[in-house]
This record gives sequence, structure tokens and C-alpha cells, in this order.
Amino acid sequence: MAPARPFWKGYLKLSLVSCPIALYTGTTSTERVSFRQINKKTGNRLRQLLVDEVTREPVEGKNKGRGYEYSKHAYIPVDDDELGAIAIESSHTIEIDSFVPREQIDERYLDSPYYITPNDQAGQDAFAVIREAMRGKGMVALGRVVLAKRERVIMLEPWDKGLMGTTLRYPYEIREPKEYFDDIPNAKVEPDMLKLAEHILQSKAADFDPAQFVDHYEEAVVEMLKKKQAGMPVSREQAAPRLKNVVNLMDALRRSIADDKAASAPPRKGRKRSERQGEMLLPIQGRKGKEEAAKPAERQSARQKRAGSAR
Repeated sequence: MAPARPFWKGYLKLSLVSCPIALYTGTTSTERVSFRQINKKTGNRLRQLLVDEVTREPVEGKNKGRGYEYSKHAYIPVDDDELGAIAIESSHTIEIDSFVPREQIDERYLDSPYYITPNDQAGQDAFAVIREAMRGKGMVALGRVVLAKRERVIMLEPWDKGLMGTTLRYPYEIREPKEYFDDIPNAKVEPDMLKLAEHILQSKAADFDPAQFVDHYEEAVVEMLKKKQAGMPVSREQAAPRLKNVVNLMDALRRSIADDKAASAPPRKGRKRSERQGEMLLPIQGRKGKEEAAKPAERQSARQKRAGSAR
């Protein structure tokens, strides 16, 4: 079921064929841990206050506006209504300008993903025609759309029963790699080293599975918050990175292969606690732990029953 509030509503147009569509953001950040600014003395949340830069007086929300600074401390005031009155076609319509091979689009240009669905029963046939015309061709459509008061180029491609729209960055937003890569020396890679590195690559080859992605930093933050909530002390020391001092590159590659083989070997009985594993400050008792804890009481009750029957 689609979300109740689309991010943008308008029309999708291909030549003389058009249909009403709704555009929804394809990503979310609401699941992440977030923090509020608070007063350290009272523990109360802080609110930002807008202050006039010259008079230093606080400004109410109804008096807040926007302006374009055309010279030092000189602004052209602009109202939302004036921006909304700028009528260009892409404000309400995504018109497909061209179809290009997907493989030709540089990955650096990809920005934000959106889900696009038909927004009217009557326009579903036109939506399906545009979608299926691209499916299996390796082609994507390029159009333009105004989002957040800015015209963006958007790439459209079939995605399940809908369309995936991805906004693209403009060329001036892409930094040239030369300014970062030109100073890297041209190193000659020895064939034996390359062969060992390729072996490591093959041993770690896997299918792409985003379900395996884990934010270890956020997990550590959650554990720290649990401890603080329980009134337990937490560390304030900065953890230093643990790096092995390996001088010889060939030796490092061989060691990597040996470590991978050891890691993939079947575990021995009686696992030992890792050196990195700290003591469990908040142990969670599982079902097996509860059963083991109940056994002494069960044995004591059985002994009492036997003693009673003997009497």
C-alpha cells in the first residue's frame, strides 16, 4: 500500500501521451538514532531562536522570510507566492525528453531515488504503456521535474509494477577526479602479488545482499544508551585502531589467505571467548538459561515429595 502523502504529484508525459502520477521518496532515515540539543544544567530540550543580525532582537516565525543577497548585507526579499508563480512545465509535469542506454550514465550522477505510481484509475493504461516500452531494453528515460524549488533532471526506469525515478546531479556538482588522483604514483604491481590479491578477492566473492548490512556504530551507540539509562558507567576513552605492523606486502597477502582459511574452517568444540569480547554487563537470560535455573528447584521439590511419601 502506497504512503498517504506523496512527495510530489503531477503528470508524466511522453509526446502526446500523458497520465497523472504520484512521486514518493524511496528512502527514509527515521529508523536511525537521533539526538536532541539539551540544556546540560536542566536536562530540558533547547529550541533555536531566530535573532535579527543588526538589532539583535528575536524574530517571530510569521516575520521570517527569504532574500537573495546581491551585495554585502543587501537583500532582495522573495515571497513563497512569487516563487510558486514561476510557471515552468516541469513544476507539474515530468516530460520525457529522451531515452538513453542505462550503461552510459555515470554512477556519480545518481542522487536520490523515488517511487512513481499512477495517481488515477483512468491513467493506468498510459502509465503501463510508458513503463513496458522501456522494460528489457536497457534504456532509461530522462525528464525534468521541479522538486524543493529546484528543477532536477530525473532518470526513469521500470521497477516492478511501477517506475523508479532517480534525480541526477548537474555536471557542475561533480568534482573532477584529477585533483585527487593525479598525485598518486604509477606503481608497478608484481605478478605474484597480484595473483595472491586476486585469490583473496575470489575467496570473498558473494552475492549482493543488503540485508547483511549492519550499522555497527549505531549498535554500539544503542548499547551505550542502554547502560546510561540503567545508571551504569560508560567509557570516555577514545578507542585506538588496532593495526598489525606488517612490513612486507607479500607476507601480508599470504597471512590474509591463511587467516581466511582459518576463519572458514569448522569451529572446534568448546568455543573460547574472544579477546575483543568484553564482559556482559547486561546479560539476557534465554530459554535455555531459564530451564537450567529452574532445574535445582525442580530437584529440591522432587526430594521433598519423596521424603513426604516415606513418612
